[in-house]
Order: sequence, then structure tokens, then C-alpha cells
Amino acid sequence: MTFLPIWLALHVAGGDVELIQRLHRRDPQALAELYDRYGRLVYSLILRVVRDTGIAEDLVQETFMRVWNRAQGIDAQKGSMGAWLLAVARNRAIDYLRSAGGRERNALEFEETDHPALYTDMERDILSSDNARRVKTAVEKLSPNHRQVIELAYFEGLSQTEMAERMGQPLGTVKTWVRAALKSLRDELGAAVPA
Repeated sequence: MTFLPIWLALHVAGGDVELIQRLHRRDPQALAELYDRYGRLVYSLILRVVRDTGIAEDLVQETFMRVWNRAQGIDAQKGSMGAWLLAVARNRAIDYLRSAGGRERNALEFEETDHPALYTDMERDILSSDNARRVKTAVEKLSPNHRQVIELAYFEGLSQTEMAERMGQPLGTVKTWVRAALKSLRDELGAAVPA
């Protein structure tokens, strides 16, 4: 399991089914809520792949337009909206790099080096609601600082440097909190959390 499914597990239980149903009804406010919920994470994922902020912003817009245009094909009962959305975003970013004629070869290496498990099979990583409850309960047991760094990393997609700036803490302290939080989650959940 990668960091990404941990984040998704925290979101699976809350509101995706209702949001998907509203997208099926072509409710524009549902698209806005979807963007508010997942936009920063989609942007972070795409930016890590393409390594260009302007291109990443364009691809985020394309990703959400694709979701809007394909809303009828989304099954509210099958897995997480977040997992599906991130798979769409990842595919848009990879398609962009392929169409760029290989100019960004280094960015393609992201697929193999930065998060290899993220790309093995996104659908396989979608968590059951039982796992989502277990993860949510484990996160709730964390100390306030540990819970905050997990939430900033996985809900908002912040890097450790960004977390340190936001929290007004030294980077080393934030890194220690992240390691301790992940260790606590690993102890609580078993092997599901990476070292």
C-alpha cells in the first residue's frame, strides 16, 4: 500500500457516493465541490509528473472537464471517486508527456522512481469502507501534531517543507513528526503503511 491509498481511505467513507450522484444529474455545484475536495491533490500529482506549473494547471482543468464529460460512466458503488480521479489525472499527465515527443524524459522517470506502487494498478489500491474506517480511527488516535502533519500531507498534498512553513516549525521537527505518525499508523494498522 502506498501513501496515496491511506489518504483515499480517509475520504472513501465521506460523501463520494452522493457527489457522484449529483455529477450524474449534471449539478455544476458538484463539480465545484469535487474540485475543492481533490483539486490540490490532482495538481500535486500532475506537477510531479510534468514538472511545469503552467502545464500542470492546464492538465488539472482538462482532468476535471474530462470527469464532467464522463460523469455518467462513473459508478458510485465501485470504489473511490478519488482513486478514479487520480487515475484520470495521472493518465492525462502521462499522455501529455508522450505527446511532447520525449522532451520531458526525466519527468517520465517519476512513474518508475518516485511512487512505483501508485502506478501498478490504481484500481487494486481502492480500499474497502472497512479499511477506510480502520485508517480513520488510527489517524484519530494520533497526537494533535502527528494528526496535523498527516492531514496536511494527505488532505492538502503539502510537502514537508510546505508543512513546516504553514505550521511555523523547523523542517527537522516536521520530518520527525511525519516519521513518528507513520510509525504509529504502521503499529496500529500493521504492514499496510510503508516505512
